[in-house]
Order: sequence, then C-alpha cells, then structure tokens
Amino acid sequence: MRLQNKVALVTGGASGFGAEIVRVFAREGASTAVVDINEDGARAVAQSVNAPSLPIRCDVTKRGDVEAAVKATMDRFGRIDVIVNNAGWSHRNKPLMDVTEEEFDRVYDVNVKSIYYMTQATVPLMRAQGGGVMINIGSTGGIRPRPGLSWYNGSKGAVNLLSKSLAVELAPDRIRVNGVAPVMGETALLETFMGMPDTPENRAKFVATIPLGRMSKPADIANACLWLASDEAEFITGVVLEVDGGRTI
Repeated sequence: MRLQNKVALVTGGASGFGAEIVRVFAREGASTAVVDINEDGARAVAQSVNAPSLPIRCDVTKRGDVEAAVKATMDRFGRIDVIVNNAGWSHRNKPLMDVTEEEFDRVYDVNVKSIYYMTQATVPLMRAQGGGVMINIGSTGGIRPRPGLSWYNGSKGAVNLLSKSLAVELAPDRIRVNGVAPVMGETALLETFMGMPDTPENRAKFVATIPLGRMSKPADIANACLWLASDEAEFITGVVLEVDGGRTI
C-alpha cells in the first residue's frame, strides 16, 4: 500500500474529485479526514471506505473552521502527512462584467484564501514532524483560460503559482508542495463551467479540444494525487501536473 500509516486531510471531500481522492487514499492505506461544508456528504464518504476516516464539517472560507478541522484531525490521528486543498467554487460561465462582487469574493475565498488558512494551520505541524506533502487542486483554466470564466481562471492561476512558490519556500522544511490542474471534469460544477445548455452537442464541442477525447474523471485526479502524495514522488516539488488529456499542449 502506497500510503500505509499516512494521515491525509482532504477538503471538498464529500463529492466529486475530493470523494474519489479520499477513496483512493484509503484504499492505499491512509487514514483520512473528510473535510466539507456538507457534513452529511462527508459522513457518507467516510463511512464508505475501509480505513479509519473522520468526517468534519468545515467552511474553508473561515479561519476558525479550518483551524478546528486541523485540530480535530490531530486529536484523532496524531499527525497530518498529506493535505489536499481540493475545495473549489466557480461563478457561472458569463461575461466578466456580469460577475458580481459577491461572486468574485466567494471565488477567491474558496479557491485561494482557503489555501492561506490551511497553510497557516498546518505548516507549523509539518515542520515539527519533519515534513509533509501539500497538493493544491488548480485547473487548466489557470493555464489555458476560456472566455466567460475570467475571475475563476484568475483564482486558479493563483493556485497554480502558489503551489510553485510554496514549494520553494517550504523545501528546507521537507514539505513538498505540488499542484494538479484538471481539465473540465464530470462533476457537479460541469454545468457551471459550460455556461451554455449542457447538451450532448455542446459537450462534444468541448471534448473536441481535448486530444485524448474525453473530459477528466474523478479517478484521473485521484490517481495523480496518489502518486504526488506517495514516497515515489519524494523528489517532486513545485510541479503543476496537468491532468488534461493534452488540452494545454
């Protein structure tokens, strides 16, 4: 098992990419904290895995909630080896001038500020234990942006660059930081990203821009995170791994 005796905390763990990350990590021997604002969903995912798992309700836009989630994980498992900052949100695909200030603030609070809060809460713990791994879920939108998602694209560009900058600054502490940049995936946010009637024809138009011919699946992202979290990637830091079927080539 590639994560035997490891403890992982996954935000946005109640659904989509996050739920599959929890399942794959648990399958590979990790104890997991399933952190999500959807407490019932987090509990269902935690109960579905055959490994120690702790559901935690947490609004990642609130410092107190993030600190409480980290404390609950430490109280239960005694350490945190892997952080996956997966929680994300987007405004609906629409002209940039139509995005409200409230929507803008929420995009940056969920996608970017949450990483600030998690870093503040966990880096001291990882330093004390001699290292750890942080994986931030960015997006190909922060590399090859699409119209109608400008402010979301900017937030994911920040996530992608932060992953590199944190990697440089935390390397002396033996804390590896990497990003994963998925192409649009088959998750609950799909219709939000499409910004048009979610019809087979419109999906086909987007899929035609992906050389490997399909959207990402939760398993694609979870398997990438598994490798980055494992000791097999012990010399990998500061990478933004594009899990995109070739879209950003």
